[in-house]
Amino acid sequence: MADTTSTAPTAVNGQVVDSVTITNTKVLAEAPAMAMGSLYQTIGNSVAMAAANAVYAQQQANVTYQAASTLGITKMFSQNG
Repeated sequence: MADTTSTAPTAVNGQVVDSVTITNTKVLAEAPAMAMGSLYQTIGNSVAMAAANAVYAQQQANVTYQAASTLGITKMFSQNG
């Protein structure tokens, strides 16, 4: 069972305190840069997906136009013969 008696606080080495403080400050200082990096990656991914979707839509439209042209020309030739 744990000892339940209270003990007086002990002194902490100043170098340990400085190290923890510096680490916390470093993490807090890097947070905005990390957030902006994440934002830029997300925007870049969204733009790339939009471009890919535009290419896909153009390809599908070209297939449709080609099919409509083929059907129209086939009907024209069938009416002349």
